[in-house]
Amino acid sequence: MKTILNVIWLILCGFWMFLGYVLAGVLLCITIIGIPFGLAAFRIGLYALWPFGHTVVDRRDAGAPSCVGNVLWLILAGWWLALGHITTGIALCLTIIGIPLGIANFKLIPVSLLPLGKEIVPTDQAYGAWGYQGR
Repeated sequence: MKTILNVIWLILCGFWMFLGYVLAGVLLCITIIGIPFGLAAFRIGLYALWPFGHTVVDRRDAGAPSCVGNVLWLILAGWWLALGHITTGIALCLTIIGIPLGIANFKLIPVSLLPLGKEIVPTDQAYGAWGYQGR
């Protein structure tokens, strides 16, 4: 089922959201200081390209630098990307077939706003019998 949802997602909105993240990543990588933010944009872009079967978990080793980085991210790129998810999610929810995809778009908003200190893992690894142990 997740493969079918991923293919529909890719066709309707995943590719376009991926391009938005790639554009943000390229713009952020122009400066040396922005490279970590650009890498985060590429990482989330791949998640936005094929989201079903993966989830976002908090990293246990994330500290104050992640918090400061998230504030900078929010100002530089986060709110633009979140606005894209909101717009796409509302458009998808207008059709019955698009409602699960719209909800998935809304679930991507928190990670698009504050991506640092998060990690994208397969769903079975995050919710397995032993739970996610971090790296």
